[in-house]
Amino acid sequence: MNIDWAALASVFGVSLVITVALVGLFTLGITGLARQASSTATQGGGSGVLARGGAYACFALCAAAVAYGIYLIVA
Repeated sequence: MNIDWAALASVFGVSLVITVALVGLFTLGITGLARQASSTATQGGGSGVLARGGAYACFALCAAAVAYGIYLIVA
């Protein structure tokens, strides 16, 4: 049995980077929703709509990345 260590390290590195990026995007989405709630309670204006839109965009990117990963596994 011969293990290709370079390929294993490459898969590990890409997996680590993608995982950190997805967690970061999801965190930005949650932060955007929290800011939307706080800005709506204090100001009630356009900044809440912008924060909510950004949060939804982050969640959509997370969902797209997960769907692409599932596509890669199935295909």
